[in-house]
Amino acid sequence: MTKRDGLVAVLIFVLTLVASDWSATSPARANAADTLLINGAGATFPNPIYAKWFDEYHKSHPHIEINYQSIGSGGGIRQLLAGTVDFGASDMPMTDEQLQQAKTKILHFPTVLGAVVPTYNVPGVTQELKFTPEVLAGIFLGTVTKWNDSNLAKANAGAKLPANDIILVHRSDGSGTTFVWTDYLSKVSSEWKAKVGAGASVSWPTGLGGKGNEGVAGLVKQTPYSFGYVELIYAIQNRMAYGMVGNSSGAFVKADLNSVTKAAAAVATTMPDDFRVSITNPPGRDAYPIASFTWLLIPTTISDTAKKSAITDFLRWMLQDAQKMTEQLSYAPLPHEVVTKEAKLISQIH
Repeated sequence: MTKRDGLVAVLIFVLTLVASDWSATSPARANAADTLLINGAGATFPNPIYAKWFDEYHKSHPHIEINYQSIGSGGGIRQLLAGTVDFGASDMPMTDEQLQQAKTKILHFPTVLGAVVPTYNVPGVTQELKFTPEVLAGIFLGTVTKWNDSNLAKANAGAKLPANDIILVHRSDGSGTTFVWTDYLSKVSSEWKAKVGAGASVSWPTGLGGKGNEGVAGLVKQTPYSFGYVELIYAIQNRMAYGMVGNSSGAFVKADLNSVTKAAAAVATTMPDDFRVSITNPPGRDAYPIASFTWLLIPTTISDTAKKSAITDFLRWMLQDAQKMTEQLSYAPLPHEVVTKEAKLISQIH
């Protein structure tokens, strides 16, 4: 090796060391290394509010990023049980059987209250439609098939309902929204309960399937004379017509913040310790009958101490600051009694 070759080799070695050192300490690499990624998956029902919450939390905690996949409650529960996510999310409580399959105890944290609404696309009809429990069950059982059905017309005097067939749209995936809807139908219709029942996935007697609240909303919006069910915020965001529903007192009630809050009032002071509760078809003249809590599903044992600290901090933030954002997206905040009781649950995470 010549003297010049030796000098070149030394220079290359020094430049390599400098480049390596810069790469290890550069802002881009440091930020990537310092970012704590927390993964979750589940319900589409609360996805709009979760997206806002996770973004706002990241702004005040830039080193923490919460990645949430809106894949449906069933998918969220499956991924949680498989251990492929740090937390799940569901619009239906986990069953005893599902909880027994978990490697560690799973806690249910109610986050907000929402409503599932009957939405429709009937050209020429501008009047807000009313639906009795019997008509809703009949549409999904396939016994009410025309928009001008006598029972539907009776509840909507003055509306010019067409003779067209009702094109029914339901969820095709395992869905907490479906659980809320079918839980309600099972309470108001003995025939529905006997033939179909309540569940995240059911054997639909009729109808087209759409994936997620997004899929159902899209199909209804694009299909004349269609009828389906979606979470309230999806109907509002897509500027879709949605109807009033007859409640247990016989009053027709439209889903809004007040009527959803009224639905939770009956159970707010008597919530079970594990927070697994249904509030469909509640008592109260002003209560909307197809409402529900939605839950984050959190393991009690989180081996990664940094993730445990971040998740518990987020839960405290969610119960305080985040509740103030709910009404912006047409969700109802948790009742004070639920927040107080729920805050104590965080201490079980270790």
